[in-house]
Amino acid sequence: MNRLLPAIALIIATACAAGCGSPARERSAAPSAPPRYVDLTHELSSDSIFWPTGETFRLEKVADGITEKGYYYASNRFSGNEHGGTHIDAPVHFAQGHWTVDQIPLESLIGNAIVVDVSAASSSNADYQVSVADFAAWEKAHQAIEPGTIVLIRTDFSKRWPDAAKMANKDSQGVAHYPGWSLPALKYLYEERKVTASGHETTDTDPGLATTKDDYSLEAYILGLNHYQIELLTNLDQVPEFGAVVVVSFPKPKGGSGFPARVFAILP
Repeated sequence: MNRLLPAIALIIATACAAGCGSPARERSAAPSAPPRYVDLTHELSSDSIFWPTGETFRLEKVADGITEKGYYYASNRFSGNEHGGTHIDAPVHFAQGHWTVDQIPLESLIGNAIVVDVSAASSSNADYQVSVADFAAWEKAHQAIEPGTIVLIRTDFSKRWPDAAKMANKDSQGVAHYPGWSLPALKYLYEERKVTASGHETTDTDPGLATTKDDYSLEAYILGLNHYQIELLTNLDQVPEFGAVVVVSFPKPKGGSGFPARVFAILP
C-alpha cells in the first residue's frame, strides 16, 4: 500500500489550515490529530563535520541592529563546502555527466521511508557492513520493500556528533573504524527493489576500513546509477522502521555536486 499519498494530503491539509479553500473543504481535509515530525538534520555551524579537504561552514554577520529608519535588520553571508553537515550527494559527485543538484527530480525528494536498525551490530563491531540479510530480516518483519522507497540505515553513530574524531574512530595506525554498506546490499536495493535513495548517519557510504584506503567504490556505485544519497543523518532512533514518509529539501545551485540539506520525517 502506498503511504505517500496520505502524507501529501496531510501536508496540503496542514497548509490549508492557514486558508486555501472553503471552510467545509478545510474541515474535511484536516487530519484528526496533529502531524508528528522528526528532524533528521544536524544543526549547521562551524563545528559541523565537513569533507576533510573542504572549507567548513561559516556564517558572517553583515548587518545586525537598528537602521536609521528605526527598524531592526539582520543579514548574513555564508560559505562552505558542498559536502558537509547533513547533506545530499548528487550523482555527478562521483559520476561524470550524471545529474547535478539542480537536475535531481522533485518526485524523488519525498518518499515512503524505511529504517533498518543495525545499531546493535554496529555497537559490537564498528566495522559492520549492512548486508542483504539485514533487509531480508526487515522484510520478514514488515513487507517487501516497495519501489521508490527511501532506505535509511540506523547505526547510532550520529550520537557522536559533532566530534569528528569519534565519528572517524581511528586506531593508533590511523585506520578509521565506522560502519558502512556492502555492495550486495546496495545491489539488492537498487537493482532488485528499485529504491529511490539511501541514507546513513556516518560520513561515508563505504566503511572506514575502505575509506582509509581511499576506496569509495560503494558511493561511486550508487551515484553511478544516477541516484542521490543522504549523509550524516540524525534522530533515526525516533523514526519507526516502517510507516514514515521522508522529505529531502535543499537549495538549487546550478551544476552543484551536493549541498547541505534539511531532511525530515512525517510519522504515521
